[in-house]
Amino acid sequence: MRHQVRGRKLNRDTHERKALFKALINSLVLKGEIKTTETKAKAIRSLVDKLITKGKKGTLNSRRLIGAFLQNKVAVNKIVDEIAPLFKTRKGGYTRMVRLGERRGDDTRMVKLELTEKPEVKKKAPEEVKKETKPVKEEKKPKVKAAPKKVAKKNGSKK
Repeated sequence: MRHQVRGRKLNRDTHERKALFKALINSLVLKGEIKTTETKAKAIRSLVDKLITKGKKGTLNSRRLIGAFLQNKVAVNKIVDEIAPLFKTRKGGYTRMVRLGERRGDDTRMVKLELTEKPEVKKKAPEEVKKETKPVKEEKKPKVKAAPKKVAKKNGSKK
């Protein structure tokens, strides 16, 4: 009996499971949403909530704690700088699961796990893009002189 045994094993050993959770959380943080199985989404949902709660403090220590778990500086900075400020007034429930149906191969329930509030994607206006890109100058091709023709010797020997 599994009395007071917490967490989902997902048919993986400890190292595989931790690597899977890190990869899923990194993808969720960087992309804003992921498509995965329901059991995997339920397994990482609480971990994501804990990381965002740590990120709300915004201190160097919280960055280091999140970085020690995720091992991805880009994801850590995104949690602390962009995602956590969106949830300053909220006490929990930073993610939502949207059921997508069953997977065709094995009838596993698929879900879309997403953040309830997504950070704004900064898109540049077309005018700004034009200003930043420099016009491409055509390079002048250097004139190549033709190689001198080889003259065969008269005595008939070829080298």
